[in-house]
Amino acid sequence: MSAFEFSHVPLDTQALQASLQDPASGGYASFEGWVRDLNEGRAVKHLEYEAYEALARKEGQRIVEEAITRFGVRGARCVHRIGDLGLGELAVWVGVAAPHRGEAFAACRHIIDEIKHRVPIWKKEHYTDGDSGWVNCERCAAPTVDGHHSGSEQGHHHDHQPAPLTAPVSPHDSPVPDYSRQIVLASVGVDGQKKIRAARVLVIGAGGLGVPVLSYLAGAGVGVLGVMDSDPLEASNLHRQTLYSLQDVGRPKALLAAERLRALNPDVDVRPYVQRADASTLPTLAAGFDVLVDCSDNFRTRFLVNDVTVTLNKTAVIASVYQYEGQIQVIQPGSACLRCVWPTATRDGLVGNCAEAGVLGPVPGVLGAMQALEVMKVLLGTRSPAENAVVLFDLQTLQTRRLKASRSADCPTHCSGNDLAEAKPTDRGILENGPLIDSLDRARALGLAIIDLRDEQEVTQEPLWVLHRHIPLVRLLDDSSVLDQSTGYLLVCTKGLRSSAAVSTLRERGHGNVYSLVGGIAGLKERSTPR
Repeated sequence: MSAFEFSHVPLDTQALQASLQDPASGGYASFEGWVRDLNEGRAVKHLEYEAYEALARKEGQRIVEEAITRFGVRGARCVHRIGDLGLGELAVWVGVAAPHRGEAFAACRHIIDEIKHRVPIWKKEHYTDGDSGWVNCERCAAPTVDGHHSGSEQGHHHDHQPAPLTAPVSPHDSPVPDYSRQIVLASVGVDGQKKIRAARVLVIGAGGLGVPVLSYLAGAGVGVLGVMDSDPLEASNLHRQTLYSLQDVGRPKALLAAERLRALNPDVDVRPYVQRADASTLPTLAAGFDVLVDCSDNFRTRFLVNDVTVTLNKTAVIASVYQYEGQIQVIQPGSACLRCVWPTATRDGLVGNCAEAGVLGPVPGVLGAMQALEVMKVLLGTRSPAENAVVLFDLQTLQTRRLKASRSADCPTHCSGNDLAEAKPTDRGILENGPLIDSLDRARALGLAIIDLRDEQEVTQEPLWVLHRHIPLVRLLDDSSVLDQSTGYLLVCTKGLRSSAAVSTLRERGHGNVYSLVGGIAGLKERSTPR
C-alpha cells in the first residue's frame, strides 16, 4: 500500500479509511475534493486530469512522509484521480490517523496544500462554452481561513489564487519558515536541510556581493549567520544593495542587514559584527564559523580571508567584481588557495573598486547569488567546479572561463606571516606605500612631470587641465621603461588610490622618483573649493 497513488477508477472512501485504522489513533481527519459545476463564473460539464506519474508519485510520497514526520501522525494516505471525471465525482482524497485530532487536522491540511503546490498534475476544465486547455494545478487549491480541518469537505476549487508557502495558519497563529521547495530536491532532502540548519557561516562584507549572499543563506535556513561590516550605508550603495532603504542611510550595514534577515527568517541566528576585518579581528571571529564568505571590495581583506581560511583549516567562497566582470573561487582544506594562484597580495588601487570603476547593480547581484549557491554546495557536500580553479564571468558577453589552479608546494606556509596591516601616515605626510604630494604647484616646483593614469573614458569625461602625459595604469605597469630614471614623476588618477598603489609598485622596480597626488583629481578639487 503506497502513501500516495493515482487512480483511474472511482475512489472507495470506506476502504481507504479502513486502511488507516489503528488502535493507537484517537483522531482521524480526511479531505475530499469533488468536481463542481461552476468555475470562475463559467458552467463546467466535466474535468480531465493528467500527471507525470513517475515523478508525481515520488513527490507525493515524499509529501506524505514529510507530514507523518513533521506532525507525528500514525498514518496518512493520499489518492488522486486521473482521467475524465464527471460532476460530483471525487477527485482527490486525503486521510490521516493520529493519536490526537490536532495533529490529524494539521497533517491533512499540509498534505493537500503541498500536493497542489508541488506535484506535477494538469487539468482541463470542460465548460459549456469551450475548454480551458491544459493547466498546471499548482495553486489551484486556495485554502480558506475557516474549517478546512474538520472531517470531509466539499469543493475541488480551481480559482488560481496565490497559495502560501507554509501550511495555512489561522489569524491567531504566526507563520513558520518553510523549506519544502529545497527539501524536495534530491540533493537536499531532510538530511541536507539538517546540515544547512547546523551550519555556521560568516559573511565578510554586507554590500553588493554580501546582500544576495546573506539573503539567500538566511532564506535557506542556515543555522548561524555572521555579518561582518564596519561601514555605514551610503545612498550610492542602494542601486545594488537592495536589502536596505533610503531612510537607512548613515546606519551601520551590519545592523541593518541583521534586522532585515531576522524579519526574512526568524529561524536563523543572525549575528552582526560592526567592525573591520583585519588581522586583529578576523582570526578570532572566524574560529567560530565553518565557512567564510568574502564579499569585501578590496584585495587586502580578500587575501586576509584567504590566509585565515587556510591557517584555520576552514572553507571559504571568494568572489570579486570589476565593472561587468567577476570571478569566484572555492577554497577547501587541501585545495588550491588564493596565494597558490597569486602568491603576492595585489595592492589596493591597481584595480578600481565600484566607486572608481563604476558598477551596474545586477553584476554583483549575480556574483553574490552564485557565491550563495557555492556555499550551499559546500554545506551539502556537493563538489564544485570552482574548487582548484578560478571561474571567470563576463556578464556583457555571458562568457565563462574556468582556469585550473594547482595547490602550491608552499601552501599553507605562504599564508602565514604576511603583513596585511593598514598603511598609516607618518609625521612627514608620507604613506608606507609611497610619497604623496598634495598640489600640482608643488609638483611643478619640484620639476616633476605629470602622468595621468586614468582610462580613456575617464579622461574624456574630465580632462586634466595642466600639461601632462596620458599613460593608462595597465600600460605603465606593463612597461615601466617609458619612465626616465633621471626624471621625477607625479602620478594622477581620480581619487589617488591607483596612483598610490602604482607608486609603491614602481619604487619596488627601482623607480625611486615617483609620487602620488593626494586624493587624486577629486581631492585636488575639494582642497581648492572655498569653504
